[in-house]
Amino acid sequence: MADTKREIERKYESEDSGLPDLTGVAGVETVVDKGVAHLDATYYDTPDERLAAAAITLRRRTGGSDAGWHLKFPVAPGVRDEIQAPLSDTLPRSLAGLIRSRVRDAELLPVVRLLSDRDVRDLVDSEGRLLAEVSVDAVRAERLTVDGGTAQWTELEVELADGGDPAFLDKVDKRLRKAGVRPSKSASKLARALAETTPKKKRRKQPAAREPVTAGDHVLAYVREQRDAIVTLDPAVRQDTYDSVHRMRVATRRMRSAFRSYGKVLDRTVTDPIGDELKWLAGELGVDRDAEVLTERLTAALDELPRTLFSGPIRTRLRTWTHARRGGSRRRLTGVLDSKRYLALLDALDALVDDPPLLEAAAGQPEKVIAKAVRKDFRKLSGLVEQAVALKPGQDRDLALHEARKKAKRTRYSAEAAAPGLGSPASALAKSMKSLQSLLGDHQDSVMTRQTLRELSAVAHAAGESSFTYGVLYGREEAAAAAVERDLPGAWQEVKGGMQV
Repeated sequence: MADTKREIERKYESEDSGLPDLTGVAGVETVVDKGVAHLDATYYDTPDERLAAAAITLRRRTGGSDAGWHLKFPVAPGVRDEIQAPLSDTLPRSLAGLIRSRVRDAELLPVVRLLSDRDVRDLVDSEGRLLAEVSVDAVRAERLTVDGGTAQWTELEVELADGGDPAFLDKVDKRLRKAGVRPSKSASKLARALAETTPKKKRRKQPAAREPVTAGDHVLAYVREQRDAIVTLDPAVRQDTYDSVHRMRVATRRMRSAFRSYGKVLDRTVTDPIGDELKWLAGELGVDRDAEVLTERLTAALDELPRTLFSGPIRTRLRTWTHARRGGSRRRLTGVLDSKRYLALLDALDALVDDPPLLEAAAGQPEKVIAKAVRKDFRKLSGLVEQAVALKPGQDRDLALHEARKKAKRTRYSAEAAAPGLGSPASALAKSMKSLQSLLGDHQDSVMTRQTLRELSAVAHAAGESSFTYGVLYGREEAAAAAVERDLPGAWQEVKGGMQV
């Protein structure tokens, strides 16, 4: 079973002069010598170094107190999430799944071996609590690929203790800088090893980023952002990280909306089949997300309900309903992310970004091409909202409002893509669309919650339990939906009045 920890550290250059005196750092009572550890780590990557390109490290290390497999994902500068698994000859499946969206069908090869002599000191406070671990690492790097070289250096590393205050690292930093120690130019040992052991003739220069100019530039930048989000969120979804499923689902919808809204920029004969696969993925992600939303809504409603209105084991019924759906959907979702269909979709997204099917309008000015597409989406939304408002309350209106909600999302996403090129008018529209989407979303959530309450009530009734509380909650959901329908005309007039794109 893999364990995850948040690693917060800072790296510094060292000239073999050892560790400066840190007893003067505020809060440090004692510097404890922990001795020297001999570490032997082999780093793995694909032949084209996809993991390194994403600042992800995968290593098998012996020596020290945490021998085993280590997989690190970047979180922020100096912050990484490290997932550990026990030492074994082959990569554990628990870690292999977490990098599948990057590696896919490529072979993992040993690329670098690092031999380190780590001289460790613990910084401890007056109560004996560990504040940080400081080490001086003498490193020898060996490139394991053909024509690889070697490199040697010494660096100083300060790692915050688990649960420690990151501000403490600022105090250590101040003391180190005063002693003449400077921050490392490399984000990690692996990054430095790759840079220094690759022959100069094989070192690849990254092309300079170009500012978006044309309509096609802006649309592609938005599509690329969503592709990156899907790939990056994959490990978090597999680990059931909070809100990760929702965020990945949103990325699929944003990209699919961009394909549809900007059909004059990207050839839909190419993007439509990809859009169908994105719809499939969003549907699979939605099984989990819809259950999450309904559970949160019903739990909040029960928390607000007076005890005098409780009748029967309703919380138990809700937990049983939630666990039944979550358990099955989690297993199915992991299977989806391991499927050939999903990996083929990721390959298709890469191909689209690398060789985009641009149409003639892609070369046009954003102020004309993109603005026209946004206005078209807004006109369609306007028709749907006004149609829904004209209907009488009931199932037909519920369906019409749901369609309007989906169109509000699409208009929001097209405005988001347009914002870098069109500026504040598009940003303002995206913001107003988000508010409208939220209002219509509350209505749709009420519709779905009432359906769930009917199901739960039927199960409770069949078991001989009271259905009174389900009826109370159902009535409150009806009132919430009615309030949205009353507020919608005024909210829509405000949106129309603020439209400037």
